[in-house]
Amino acid sequence: MVITDWVLLLLSGVVLVPCAVLLTECVMALRISQKSSGRLPRLCSEEDSWSSIRNDVEAGDRSFRFMVLMPAHNEELGISDCLHHLIREVDSPEQVLVVADNCTDQTAAIARSFGVDVIERQNPARLGKGYALDYGLRHLEAVRPDVVVLVDADCVARSGSIQRIVQLAFQENRPVQAVYLMRTPEAPSQRDLISALAFLFKNLVRPVGMAQLGLPCWLTGTGMAFPWSVIRQVSLSSGNLVEDMQMSVDLAIAGSAPLLCADAEIGGCLPSQRTSAKQQRTRWEHGHLQTLKTQVPRLLQAAIHQQRLDLLMLALDLGVPPLALLVLLWTASVLAAMAGFAVGGTILPLVISALAGAFLLVAVLLGWYRFGRSLVPLSAILAVPFYILWKIPLYVTFLFRPQTKWIRTDREMLRTAED
Repeated sequence: MVITDWVLLLLSGVVLVPCAVLLTECVMALRISQKSSGRLPRLCSEEDSWSSIRNDVEAGDRSFRFMVLMPAHNEELGISDCLHHLIREVDSPEQVLVVADNCTDQTAAIARSFGVDVIERQNPARLGKGYALDYGLRHLEAVRPDVVVLVDADCVARSGSIQRIVQLAFQENRPVQAVYLMRTPEAPSQRDLISALAFLFKNLVRPVGMAQLGLPCWLTGTGMAFPWSVIRQVSLSSGNLVEDMQMSVDLAIAGSAPLLCADAEIGGCLPSQRTSAKQQRTRWEHGHLQTLKTQVPRLLQAAIHQQRLDLLMLALDLGVPPLALLVLLWTASVLAAMAGFAVGGTILPLVISALAGAFLLVAVLLGWYRFGRSLVPLSAILAVPFYILWKIPLYVTFLFRPQTKWIRTDREMLRTAED
Protein backbone atom coordinates (compact mmCIF):
# COMPACT_ATOMS: atom_id res chain seq x y z
CA MET A 1 0.00 0.00 0.00
CA VAL A 2 1.13 3.55 -0.74
CA ILE A 3 1.54 6.16 1.98
CA THR A 4 -1.85 7.69 1.11
CA ASP A 5 -3.55 4.41 1.93
CA TRP A 6 -1.86 4.31 5.32
CA VAL A 7 -2.98 7.86 6.08
CA LEU A 8 -6.56 7.00 5.15
CA LEU A 9 -6.43 3.84 7.25
CA LEU A 10 -5.22 5.87 10.21
CA LEU A 11 -8.00 8.44 9.74
CA SER A 12 -10.72 5.81 9.51
CA GLY A 13 -9.29 3.95 12.52
CA VAL A 14 -9.22 7.13 14.61
CA VAL A 15 -12.94 7.55 13.91
CA LEU A 16 -13.76 3.86 14.44
CA VAL A 17 -12.44 3.76 18.03
CA PRO A 18 -14.73 6.45 19.56
CA CYS A 19 -17.71 5.05 17.60
CA ALA A 20 -17.01 1.59 19.03
CA VAL A 21 -16.68 3.03 22.56
CA LEU A 22 -19.96 4.92 22.16
CA LEU A 23 -21.77 1.80 20.93
CA THR A 24 -20.41 -0.27 23.82
CA GLU A 25 -21.62 2.28 26.35
CA CYS A 26 -25.08 2.52 24.77
CA VAL A 27 -25.49 -1.26 24.64
CA MET A 28 -24.44 -1.61 28.28
CA ALA A 29 -26.84 1.17 29.29
CA LEU A 30 -29.72 -1.00 28.09
CA ARG A 31 -29.01 -3.35 31.00
CA ILE A 32 -30.23 -0.86 33.59
CA SER A 33 -33.45 -1.99 35.23
CA GLN A 34 -36.73 -0.77 33.79
CA LYS A 35 -37.61 0.74 37.18
CA SER A 36 -34.52 2.92 37.19
CA SER A 37 -34.58 3.84 33.51
CA GLY A 38 -38.19 4.86 33.83
CA ARG A 39 -37.31 7.29 36.62
CA LEU A 40 -34.10 8.77 35.33
CA PRO A 41 -35.40 11.00 32.51
CA ARG A 42 -38.15 12.50 34.70
CA LEU A 43 -36.66 15.87 35.53
CA CYS A 44 -37.28 16.84 39.13
CA SER A 45 -40.77 15.46 39.32
CA GLU A 46 -42.84 15.76 42.47
CA GLU A 47 -44.46 12.35 41.91
CA ASP A 48 -42.16 10.65 44.41
CA SER A 49 -43.22 10.90 48.02
CA TRP A 50 -40.69 12.98 49.93
CA SER A 51 -41.36 11.19 53.19
CA SER A 52 -41.01 7.70 51.71
CA ILE A 53 -37.77 8.56 49.96
CA ARG A 54 -36.33 10.28 53.03
CA ASN A 55 -37.21 7.32 55.26
CA ASP A 56 -35.64 4.92 52.76
CA VAL A 57 -32.41 6.91 52.67
CA GLU A 58 -32.24 7.49 56.39
CA ALA A 59 -32.59 3.76 57.02
CA GLY A 60 -28.85 3.66 56.42
CA ASP A 61 -26.06 5.15 58.47
CA ARG A 62 -26.74 8.82 59.29
CA SER A 63 -24.09 9.23 61.97
CA PHE A 64 -22.36 11.86 59.87
CA ARG A 65 -22.71 15.51 58.97
CA PHE A 66 -23.09 17.01 55.54
CA MET A 67 -23.26 20.52 54.13
CA VAL A 68 -24.53 21.82 50.79
CA LEU A 69 -22.29 24.39 49.12
CA MET A 70 -23.86 26.57 46.43
CA PRO A 71 -21.85 29.03 44.33
CA ALA A 72 -24.06 31.82 42.97
CA HIS A 73 -23.18 34.70 40.66
CA ASN A 74 -26.12 37.02 39.88
CA GLU A 75 -28.69 34.22 40.23
CA GLU A 76 -31.67 36.25 41.47
CA LEU A 77 -33.87 34.82 38.70
CA GLY A 78 -33.48 31.17 39.66
CA ILE A 79 -32.09 30.78 43.15
CA SER A 80 -35.51 30.93 44.84
CA ASP A 81 -36.75 27.85 42.98
CA CYS A 82 -33.50 26.06 43.69
CA LEU A 83 -33.54 26.79 47.43
CA HIS A 84 -37.26 26.06 47.70
CA HIS A 85 -36.57 22.45 46.72
CA LEU A 86 -33.16 22.18 48.35
CA ILE A 87 -34.10 23.07 51.93
CA ARG A 88 -36.48 20.09 51.95
CA GLU A 89 -33.45 17.87 51.40
CA VAL A 90 -31.67 18.96 54.59
CA ASP A 91 -32.45 18.82 58.27
CA SER A 92 -32.15 22.59 58.68
CA PRO A 93 -31.53 25.56 56.34
CA GLU A 94 -28.20 26.17 58.11
CA GLN A 95 -26.85 23.09 56.30
CA VAL A 96 -26.85 25.14 53.08
CA LEU A 97 -24.05 27.63 52.46
CA VAL A 98 -24.50 30.04 49.54
CA VAL A 99 -21.45 31.85 48.21
CA ALA A 100 -22.73 35.06 46.60
CA ASP A 101 -19.79 35.53 44.28
CA ASN A 102 -19.18 38.97 42.74
CA CYS A 103 -22.93 39.61 42.73
CA THR A 104 -24.46 42.90 41.63
CA ASP A 105 -28.09 41.85 42.11
CA GLN A 106 -30.30 40.55 44.95
CA THR A 107 -28.88 37.01 45.05
CA ALA A 108 -27.56 37.30 48.63
CA ALA A 109 -30.74 38.90 49.98
CA ILE A 110 -32.99 36.30 48.37
CA ALA A 111 -30.85 33.45 49.70
CA ARG A 112 -30.92 34.89 53.25
CA SER A 113 -34.73 35.02 53.11
CA PHE A 114 -34.69 31.19 53.09
CA GLY A 115 -32.70 31.06 56.32
CA VAL A 116 -29.58 29.56 54.74
CA ASP A 117 -26.08 30.77 55.53
CA VAL A 118 -24.73 33.29 53.00
CA ILE A 119 -21.21 34.60 52.55
CA GLU A 120 -20.28 37.20 49.96
CA ARG A 121 -17.11 37.36 47.89
CA GLN A 122 -15.90 40.30 45.82
CA ASN A 123 -12.88 39.77 43.58
CA PRO A 124 -13.57 40.79 39.96
CA ALA A 125 -10.04 39.80 38.97
CA ARG A 126 -10.75 36.15 39.79
CA LEU A 127 -14.05 35.16 38.20
CA GLY A 128 -15.23 31.58 37.92
CA LYS A 129 -17.09 28.92 39.85
CA GLY A 130 -13.86 27.30 40.99
CA TYR A 131 -12.83 30.40 42.93
CA ALA A 132 -16.26 30.61 44.58
CA LEU A 133 -16.12 26.94 45.60
CA ASP A 134 -12.64 27.32 47.06
CA TYR A 135 -13.84 30.34 49.06
CA GLY A 136 -16.79 28.37 50.41
CA LEU A 137 -14.68 25.36 51.34
CA ARG A 138 -12.25 27.52 53.27
CA HIS A 139 -15.26 28.90 55.17
CA LEU A 140 -16.34 25.31 55.98
CA GLU A 141 -12.94 24.49 57.49
CA ALA A 142 -14.35 25.46 60.89
CA VAL A 143 -17.14 22.89 60.51
CA ARG A 144 -15.34 20.12 58.58
CA PRO A 145 -18.48 18.17 57.57
CA ASP A 146 -18.09 14.53 56.63
CA VAL A 147 -19.61 15.15 53.20
CA VAL A 148 -19.93 18.29 51.07
CA VAL A 149 -22.54 18.53 48.31
CA LEU A 150 -22.04 20.98 45.44
CA VAL A 151 -25.19 22.31 43.76
CA ASP A 152 -25.47 25.13 41.21
CA ALA A 153 -27.95 27.91 41.93
CA ASP A 154 -29.81 27.40 38.64
CA CYS A 155 -30.58 23.70 39.22
CA VAL A 156 -33.36 21.83 40.99
CA ALA A 157 -32.78 18.47 42.69
CA ARG A 158 -35.42 15.77 42.54
CA SER A 159 -36.78 14.77 45.94
CA GLY A 160 -34.44 12.48 47.82
CA SER A 161 -31.51 12.96 45.44
CA ILE A 162 -29.28 14.92 47.83
CA GLN A 163 -29.79 12.35 50.56
CA ARG A 164 -28.93 9.52 48.18
CA ILE A 165 -25.65 10.93 46.93
CA VAL A 166 -24.61 11.94 50.46
CA GLN A 167 -25.26 8.44 51.75
CA LEU A 168 -23.32 6.81 48.93
CA ALA A 169 -20.39 9.21 49.20
CA PHE A 170 -20.09 8.52 52.93
CA GLN A 171 -20.39 4.75 52.55
CA GLU A 172 -17.89 4.44 49.68
CA ASN A 173 -15.62 7.34 50.68
CA ARG A 174 -15.61 8.47 47.06
CA PRO A 175 -17.12 11.36 45.10
CA VAL A 176 -20.64 10.69 43.83
CA GLN A 177 -22.40 12.28 40.86
CA ALA A 178 -26.16 12.51 40.41
CA VAL A 179 -27.65 12.34 36.92
CA TYR A 180 -27.65 15.90 35.58
CA LEU A 181 -30.18 16.55 32.83
CA MET A 182 -31.49 19.58 30.97
CA ARG A 183 -35.09 20.57 30.32
CA THR A 184 -35.90 22.23 27.04
CA PRO A 185 -37.47 25.71 27.11
CA GLU A 186 -41.16 26.16 26.36
CA ALA A 187 -41.98 25.70 22.68
CA PRO A 188 -38.52 24.26 21.95
CA SER A 189 -37.02 24.48 18.49
CA GLN A 190 -35.68 21.45 16.66
CA ARG A 191 -32.20 22.57 17.65
CA ASP A 192 -33.23 22.71 21.32
CA LEU A 193 -34.50 19.13 21.10
CA ILE A 194 -31.32 17.83 19.47
CA SER A 195 -29.19 19.71 21.98
CA ALA A 196 -31.17 18.13 24.83
CA LEU A 197 -30.66 14.72 23.25
CA ALA A 198 -26.90 15.27 23.01
CA PHE A 199 -26.89 16.31 26.67
CA LEU A 200 -28.90 13.18 27.53
CA PHE A 201 -26.27 10.98 25.89
CA LYS A 202 -23.42 12.76 27.65
CA ASN A 203 -24.89 12.81 31.17
CA LEU A 204 -27.22 9.82 31.25
CA VAL A 205 -26.78 7.15 28.58
CA ARG A 206 -23.00 6.97 28.50
CA PRO A 207 -22.46 7.26 32.30
CA VAL A 208 -25.06 4.55 32.89
CA GLY A 209 -23.24 2.33 30.39
CA MET A 210 -19.94 2.96 32.16
CA ALA A 211 -21.56 2.19 35.52
CA GLN A 212 -22.91 -1.09 34.18
CA LEU A 213 -19.31 -2.00 33.33
CA GLY A 214 -18.30 -1.22 36.90
CA LEU A 215 -16.39 1.88 35.82
CA PRO A 216 -16.34 5.43 37.24
CA CYS A 217 -18.11 8.43 35.75
CA TRP A 218 -17.34 12.07 35.07
CA LEU A 219 -18.34 14.89 37.37
CA THR A 220 -20.78 17.19 35.60
CA GLY A 221 -20.56 20.35 37.69
CA THR A 222 -23.63 20.10 39.93
CA GLY A 223 -25.31 17.44 42.05
CA MET A 224 -21.97 16.17 43.36
CA ALA A 225 -21.17 14.80 46.83
CA PHE A 226 -17.61 14.61 48.18
CA PRO A 227 -16.18 13.18 51.38
CA TRP A 228 -14.42 16.07 53.12
CA SER A 229 -11.07 14.27 53.08
CA VAL A 230 -11.35 13.87 49.30
CA ILE A 231 -12.46 17.34 48.24
CA ARG A 232 -9.75 19.04 50.27
CA GLN A 233 -7.14 17.15 48.25
CA VAL A 234 -8.08 18.74 44.92
CA SER A 235 -7.51 22.26 43.67
CA LEU A 236 -10.68 24.21 42.89
CA SER A 237 -9.31 27.75 42.75
CA SER A 238 -9.19 28.27 38.99
CA GLY A 239 -11.12 29.70 36.08
CA ASN A 240 -11.07 26.40 34.18
CA LEU A 241 -13.87 26.22 31.58
CA VAL A 242 -14.77 22.68 32.67
CA GLU A 243 -13.33 22.42 36.16
CA ASP A 244 -15.53 19.38 36.80
CA MET A 245 -13.82 17.32 34.06
CA GLN A 246 -10.37 18.35 35.24
CA MET A 247 -11.32 17.45 38.80
CA SER A 248 -12.54 14.05 37.60
CA VAL A 249 -9.18 13.30 36.00
CA ASP A 250 -7.24 14.43 39.06
CA LEU A 251 -9.41 12.36 41.42
CA ALA A 252 -9.32 9.26 39.22
CA ILE A 253 -5.53 9.28 38.99
CA ALA A 254 -5.33 9.81 42.75
CA GLY A 255 -7.51 6.72 43.33
CA SER A 256 -10.82 8.44 44.13
CA ALA A 257 -12.68 8.23 40.83
CA PRO A 258 -16.32 9.44 40.99
CA LEU A 259 -19.27 7.06 41.15
CA LEU A 260 -22.62 7.53 39.40
CA CYS A 261 -25.77 7.46 41.52
CA ALA A 262 -28.38 6.59 38.92
CA ASP A 263 -31.27 7.02 41.38
CA ALA A 264 -30.44 10.67 42.02
CA GLU A 265 -31.28 13.44 39.59
CA ILE A 266 -30.72 17.15 39.25
CA GLY A 267 -32.07 19.28 36.44
CA GLY A 268 -31.39 22.57 34.73
CA CYS A 269 -32.85 24.33 31.71
CA LEU A 270 -31.33 24.89 28.29
CA PRO A 271 -31.02 28.52 27.21
CA SER A 272 -34.02 29.76 25.26
CA GLN A 273 -32.23 32.48 23.34
CA ARG A 274 -29.79 31.82 20.50
CA THR A 275 -27.02 34.00 21.94
CA SER A 276 -27.18 32.31 25.35
CA ALA A 277 -27.27 28.84 23.79
CA LYS A 278 -24.22 29.59 21.67
CA GLN A 279 -22.38 31.06 24.66
CA GLN A 280 -23.10 28.00 26.80
CA ARG A 281 -22.24 25.44 24.12
CA THR A 282 -19.00 27.25 23.27
CA ARG A 283 -17.86 27.14 26.88
CA TRP A 284 -18.80 23.48 27.32
CA GLU A 285 -17.40 22.17 24.06
CA HIS A 286 -14.22 24.25 23.93
CA GLY A 287 -13.53 23.13 27.48
CA HIS A 288 -14.30 19.50 26.56
CA LEU A 289 -12.00 19.55 23.54
CA GLN A 290 -9.21 21.25 25.47
CA THR A 291 -9.51 18.63 28.22
CA LEU A 292 -9.57 15.85 25.62
CA LYS A 293 -6.37 17.17 24.09
CA THR A 294 -4.47 17.54 27.34
CA GLN A 295 -5.88 14.85 29.62
CA VAL A 296 -6.29 11.77 27.39
CA PRO A 297 -2.48 11.36 27.14
CA ARG A 298 -2.21 11.95 30.89
CA LEU A 299 -4.81 9.26 31.65
CA LEU A 300 -3.16 6.79 29.27
CA GLN A 301 0.22 7.39 30.87
CA ALA A 302 -1.24 6.91 34.36
CA ALA A 303 -3.12 3.77 33.26
CA ILE A 304 0.13 2.21 32.07
CA HIS A 305 2.15 3.37 35.07
CA GLN A 306 -0.46 2.26 37.64
CA GLN A 307 -1.66 -0.74 35.59
CA ARG A 308 -5.28 0.32 35.97
CA LEU A 309 -8.01 -0.63 33.52
CA ASP A 310 -10.41 2.02 34.83
CA LEU A 311 -8.03 4.82 33.82
CA LEU A 312 -7.69 3.32 30.35
CA MET A 313 -11.47 3.22 29.97
CA LEU A 314 -11.81 6.79 31.20
CA ALA A 315 -9.25 7.84 28.59
CA LEU A 316 -11.22 6.06 25.86
CA ASP A 317 -14.47 7.61 27.06
CA LEU A 318 -12.93 11.09 27.19
CA GLY A 319 -11.60 10.48 23.69
CA VAL A 320 -15.16 10.37 22.34
CA PRO A 321 -15.73 13.92 21.03
CA PRO A 322 -19.12 15.68 21.20
CA LEU A 323 -21.65 13.86 19.01
CA ALA A 324 -21.90 16.61 16.39
CA LEU A 325 -18.12 16.70 15.99
CA LEU A 326 -17.98 12.89 15.83
CA VAL A 327 -20.47 12.93 12.95
CA LEU A 328 -18.38 15.58 11.18
CA LEU A 329 -15.20 13.53 11.64
CA TRP A 330 -16.94 10.42 10.35
CA THR A 331 -18.22 12.31 7.30
CA ALA A 332 -14.71 13.56 6.58
CA SER A 333 -13.29 10.04 6.88
CA VAL A 334 -15.90 8.65 4.48
CA LEU A 335 -15.29 11.36 1.88
CA ALA A 336 -11.54 10.91 2.14
CA ALA A 337 -11.82 7.12 1.84
CA MET A 338 -14.11 7.43 -1.20
CA ALA A 339 -11.69 9.83 -2.86
CA GLY A 340 -8.77 7.50 -2.17
CA PHE A 341 -10.60 4.50 -3.56
CA ALA A 342 -11.67 6.47 -6.66
CA VAL A 343 -8.04 7.14 -7.58
CA GLY A 344 -7.01 3.51 -7.20
CA GLY A 345 -6.36 3.16 -3.47
CA THR A 346 -7.40 0.28 -1.24
CA ILE A 347 -11.05 -0.11 -0.26
CA LEU A 348 -10.16 -0.97 3.35
CA PRO A 349 -10.44 2.62 4.72
CA LEU A 350 -13.91 2.89 3.18
CA VAL A 351 -14.95 -0.41 4.80
CA ILE A 352 -13.67 0.74 8.20
CA SER A 353 -15.43 4.08 7.84
CA ALA A 354 -18.67 2.32 6.91
CA LEU A 355 -18.35 0.13 10.00
CA ALA A 356 -17.76 3.20 12.15
CA GLY A 357 -20.88 4.81 10.68
CA ALA A 358 -22.93 1.71 11.47
CA PHE A 359 -21.66 1.75 15.06
CA LEU A 360 -22.53 5.43 15.40
CA LEU A 361 -26.02 5.06 13.94
CA VAL A 362 -26.91 2.03 16.05
CA ALA A 363 -25.58 3.69 19.21
CA VAL A 364 -27.65 6.83 18.68
CA LEU A 365 -30.82 4.91 17.86
CA LEU A 366 -30.46 2.58 20.85
CA GLY A 367 -29.83 5.45 23.26
CA TRP A 368 -32.66 7.52 21.85
CA TYR A 369 -35.17 4.63 21.87
CA ARG A 370 -34.46 3.58 25.45
CA PHE A 371 -33.89 6.93 27.12
CA GLY A 372 -34.82 9.81 24.85
CA ARG A 373 -37.93 9.07 22.80
CA SER A 374 -40.23 10.73 25.36
CA LEU A 375 -38.04 13.82 25.24
CA VAL A 376 -37.21 14.04 21.54
CA PRO A 377 -39.66 12.84 18.84
CA LEU A 378 -38.24 10.86 15.96
CA SER A 379 -39.13 13.69 13.59
CA ALA A 380 -36.65 15.94 15.38
CA ILE A 381 -33.82 13.57 14.41
CA LEU A 382 -34.26 14.85 10.86
CA ALA A 383 -32.93 18.20 12.07
CA VAL A 384 -29.56 16.69 13.02
CA PRO A 385 -27.81 17.88 9.82
CA PHE A 386 -28.88 21.47 10.51
CA TYR A 387 -27.76 21.15 14.13
CA ILE A 388 -24.35 19.97 12.97
CA LEU A 389 -24.08 22.88 10.54
CA TRP A 390 -24.86 25.23 13.42
CA LYS A 391 -21.98 23.70 15.39
CA ILE A 392 -19.33 23.99 12.65
CA PRO A 393 -18.38 27.61 13.47
CA LEU A 394 -18.00 26.60 17.10
CA TYR A 395 -15.38 24.00 16.19
CA VAL A 396 -13.64 26.32 13.76
CA THR A 397 -13.22 28.94 16.48
CA PHE A 398 -11.67 26.27 18.70
CA LEU A 399 -8.92 25.78 16.11
CA PHE A 400 -8.11 29.46 15.71
CA ARG A 401 -9.52 31.29 18.74
CA PRO A 402 -10.41 28.87 21.56
CA GLN A 403 -12.27 30.23 24.54
CA THR A 404 -9.97 30.22 27.55
CA LYS A 405 -11.84 32.28 30.14
CA TRP A 406 -14.87 31.26 32.16
CA ILE A 407 -17.96 33.23 31.05
CA ARG A 408 -21.26 32.79 32.85
CA THR A 409 -24.28 31.99 30.69
CA ASP A 410 -26.90 34.73 30.56
CA ARG A 411 -29.70 33.80 32.93
CA GLU A 412 -32.46 35.24 30.74
CA MET A 413 -33.30 31.61 30.05
CA LEU A 414 -34.60 31.27 33.60
CA ARG A 415 -36.89 34.24 33.19
CA THR A 416 -38.34 32.66 30.05
CA ALA A 417 -38.82 29.34 31.84
CA GLU A 418 -40.68 31.01 34.71
CA ASP A 419 -42.95 33.29 32.60
